[in-house]
Amino acid sequence: MRYFDVFGKEKVIFAMLHLKGENSASIMDRTKREIDIYLSNNIDALVVENYFGSEDDVEQILKYLSDELPAIMYGVNMLDNDMRGFEAAAKYNAKFIQLDSVAGHLTPDDDIVFAEKMSNWRKLTPAVVLGGVRFKYQPYKSGRTLEEDLKIAMNRCDAIVVTGTGTGVETEISKIKEFRSIISDFPLIVGAGVTPDNCQKCLAIANGAIIGSYFKDNYKDDGEVDSSHVKKLKDTINNIAKEKI
Repeated sequence: MRYFDVFGKEKVIFAMLHLKGENSASIMDRTKREIDIYLSNNIDALVVENYFGSEDDVEQILKYLSDELPAIMYGVNMLDNDMRGFEAAAKYNAKFIQLDSVAGHLTPDDDIVFAEKMSNWRKLTPAVVLGGVRFKYQPYKSGRTLEEDLKIAMNRCDAIVVTGTGTGVETEISKIKEFRSIISDFPLIVGAGVTPDNCQKCLAIANGAIIGSYFKDNYKDDGEVDSSHVKKLKDTINNIAKEKI
């Protein structure tokens, strides 16, 4: 599968770059510090997202990564502008794109249009697509069953992302298991609420985790990235892996 071909490992830890700052210069300075922390703790991949910053700020960070750190694994989540996310991925050689929803969030008529757009967008870049289904804060409008939406999603992306109800909120193990039972061995990523306390049970089912809030000093999205939190999570995962050898 393309996901495993690109990432080259069974379990991948993605760290969020939320782009907090008062202006573009401060966003750049803060994000560079965060990147250094993540890389020094051997985080597998970085997600550049306009959570606090603008779409232009996302491109600013992607350009920095493309110019200065082209060998690392980085991707983009352009909130509320999927097309620009694909365009930015192509322009700055991002290895992957995260979309908060690829199925279930639109009415059947609107979904037909979205499917055509997705097909065209995917032609812009070979980047792997991580696609959400029943994602936090996303509407459910398809009227289809979860199984139907997941089957559709598997044709639109390279890995499914599952979350609970909100940012930093633990994703229910029952929901992760339900997704896994439907999609079989298709790549599955837990997109919210993973911590050292629950990473073992999450990663026993899923192929990776996207982490933002836990890495902050206050365990919330608006905090500062804390190296000790990043180290604790990575050490926990490494110790779990050693126990299995």
